[in-house]
Amino acid sequence: MNAQKTEKSASTPQPTESRKPWIKKTPIEVFLDQVVKQEERVTEMRKTLAYEESELAKLQDARKVLERK
Repeated sequence: MNAQKTEKSASTPQPTESRKPWIKKTPIEVFLDQVVKQEERVTEMRKTLAYEESELAKLQDARKVLERK
């Protein structure tokens, strides 16, 4: 069993760079980070919505053309 553990650790690649040191955030900083992330999500959703609305308008125009015939 001990041999299996050493085999697994030997086969996993070691990271070339060390990780950044962990810096503890205050509750206010955590909250402000959440606000920024939510704003980014909303901005992305607005872009997606604008694209979907333009696609819907194109399809509605095509439907109008087909209904005329």
